[in-house]
Order: sequence, then structure tokens, then C-alpha cells
Amino acid sequence: MTLLDIASVTGFFITWAGYTVFARKKAKVTWSLSSSLQWYRVEWMLRMLERDMRMPDAAIIGNLERVIGFFASTSILILAGLVTALSANKAAVEILSSLPFAEQTSVEQFELKILLLILIFIFAFFNFTWSLRQYSFANVLLGAAPPSDAEDISEDARRRFAISTAKVIDQAGHSYNYGLRSYYFAMSVMGWFIHPILFVAGYLLVVRVLYLREFRSRTLQAILAAEGRSMERHREK
Repeated sequence: MTLLDIASVTGFFITWAGYTVFARKKAKVTWSLSSSLQWYRVEWMLRMLERDMRMPDAAIIGNLERVIGFFASTSILILAGLVTALSANKAAVEILSSLPFAEQTSVEQFELKILLLILIFIFAFFNFTWSLRQYSFANVLLGAAPPSDAEDISEDARRRFAISTAKVIDQAGHSYNYGLRSYYFAMSVMGWFIHPILFVAGYLLVVRVLYLREFRSRTLQAILAAEGRSMERHREK
């Protein structure tokens, strides 16, 4: 690997990890998609405890599980394709070398890039499956929720149960976000097959897209507007 390759890969991991830390800390002081949905999850669980029939709540969690299951299965298929690409490395290198704007790549370099993609999608698979498990835990909590007409359970106990259940769902949502984020950054690795500079431009663009969607999107504005909140308002503790 050239120094430019090493620098681009190092910057890739620093950028990915750095944005993850930045997003978690910034969400604690200002509204984001994650922090706003956490508030709604608490409200959802409080409403659930007021209902006699909890089938709609179980159906919502089931729909979330199906979506995440799709991405988990897709990750396995992508990993199978990447492993297959390792066996056809010479043909792939010839195709890449024929591109007039692509940097010359050896078989070893191609295999290293494929291995990086394999590691990313393994990470994505682990996050998606962990998210699925956490949603299954939330289903158990949903089934153990106290009845709406139980008089021996105080309001504080009900609220504590709702907040704890919402926290499990929130953690499942975070794991799902980590898996999706892996897909975004994996797309930027595709630029490395052409040139390291395109690789760098790719993951910088990914960070910009993630930031705008998480903290500046119209979807976030609509979510906050539903409860009369503004983008500038700090998150309630």
C-alpha cells in the first residue's frame, strides 16, 4: 500500500468513529432524529399502559423487526458475494485496470479492499442481529406490562416501567442506526477501487449526508412540530 492508501484508510476509521461519538454527544444538547424519537418512545409506552388491547403495539414492534431482518439477511448475501469476489480477483483487477481514470491495482491490493468491505458488513450484521434481539426483549416487556386496570400499581411504577421499556426500544434503534451507517460508509469504500482520493471524498460526503439527515432534515422538523417543538430547543432531561 502507498502512503496515500494508508492515510485514506486511517482517515476512514477516524471519520467513522469520530462522527459516531460526535452524533451521540450532540444529540444530548440539541434535537436529533434519535433524541426526538426517544421522547416519542416514552410517550408510546405510556399510552400502551393505558390500553387494554396491546396487539397494535406488538404489531408495530413486529414491523420493525421485519425491516431489520431484511437488512440482516441482505448483509449475509453481500458477504457471500464479497467472498466470491475474492476467488475472482484476477478478473476483477483486469477490469479495474482497464478503466482510464482508475489507479493501477495489484491482486493483493484488491483483496485488501474486499477484506475491508467484509469487515464492515460483518459489523453491520452483528448490529442488525443485536437490534433484533433487543426488539425481542421489548416484546417480552410488552407482554409483562401491568394491566391498565391494576389498582395495586402506582403511577410512579407505571412510568418507571414505560421509561425502561422505551429505553430498550431506543437501544435497539441505535443498533439499527449503526448497521445502516455501516452501509453508508461501505459505499464510500467503493471509491477506493478507483483512487484513494475518491475514497476520501466518498466518506467525507457520507458524513455530510448523515449529519444533515440527523440534525437538519425536514423529517426532524416535522417530528418536532408534531409536539410544538423547535429545532433550536435543547433536549429535555
